[in-house]
Amino acid sequence: MCADTPDTLPKFAVETSVLSKTYPAERGGPVVEALKSVSLTIPRGSFFGLLGPNGAGKSTLINILAGLVQKTSGEARIWNFNIERQMRQARRAIGVVPQEPNIDPFFTPRELLDLQAGLYGMPKAERRSDEVLQAVGLSEKAHAYARSLSGGMRRRLLVAKAMVHSPQVLVLDEPSAGVDVDLRRQLWTHVRDMNRRGTTVLLTTHYLEEAETLCDTIAIINHGRLIACDPTERLLARIDSKQMTVTLDADLSTLPTNLHSFNAELRGLRHVVFSYAPSRINSGQILAAIDAAGLCIADLTTREAELEDIFLRLTKKTDLEAG
Repeated sequence: MCADTPDTLPKFAVETSVLSKTYPAERGGPVVEALKSVSLTIPRGSFFGLLGPNGAGKSTLINILAGLVQKTSGEARIWNFNIERQMRQARRAIGVVPQEPNIDPFFTPRELLDLQAGLYGMPKAERRSDEVLQAVGLSEKAHAYARSLSGGMRRRLLVAKAMVHSPQVLVLDEPSAGVDVDLRRQLWTHVRDMNRRGTTVLLTTHYLEEAETLCDTIAIINHGRLIACDPTERLLARIDSKQMTVTLDADLSTLPTNLHSFNAELRGLRHVVFSYAPSRINSGQILAAIDAAGLCIADLTTREAELEDIFLRLTKKTDLEAG
């Protein structure tokens, strides 16, 4: 069998088409639509972020891809393998780090990784247990019982289990929750290296700054619906807003009238905050107006639109629609 070449590799690592999941009503309650016709394409080799509030449908989507939850309708493919008709190939192409620990406490990390590799049919000569344990900082605990590991160490072991069979798609479901800063940095260094070498990464996280830094493309899901999916820069550009905070060298009791048109706000006696749309107003115009008002600047800072801004705006809008 010939090895894959760039020409034969799939364009998309993950594809879903009108994917839906409905849970039946319980005790007279309403039917729960966890996913509502989600169509999504994740390009091969991307670092893809899937964001949304708790209960938005992120974990349901991931569990369907992993084969843990059965879809109600629609279709999903991993590495061009249909998750139902080509289940074995699809599952081999994906590694998932779940939110909840699922580790046998009476195995050592080394034993767990060897077992996991065996479940994927990897010959002993091709297993990378020691390499993966080193990558997640568990080499010294390789032969300790899993029950003796701290919560953070168990989280690392979950990451290692997902990596052990070298999947084409690595899904990280809140991987850095409860993880210290040093481990988070170490984890992302390794995951970025995997991504550079061709592994497609799908990340869910509540750390929006983390997603903004790591992900080249971001999708936002809320109430089971996909409400945004764009390259990160384009998504941020949806908010045409910027803030400039000017610190004056002397106290100011009232704002000069020529600054009112820039949506200026006096905070305290020396701080003036300008909120403006960069597409219509540039910072030079504001600085010129400050100079024309006879004010002197002691310090100046600006704040660009952040992922948190667009996330809150979009989810608030869909919350109102759903309500």
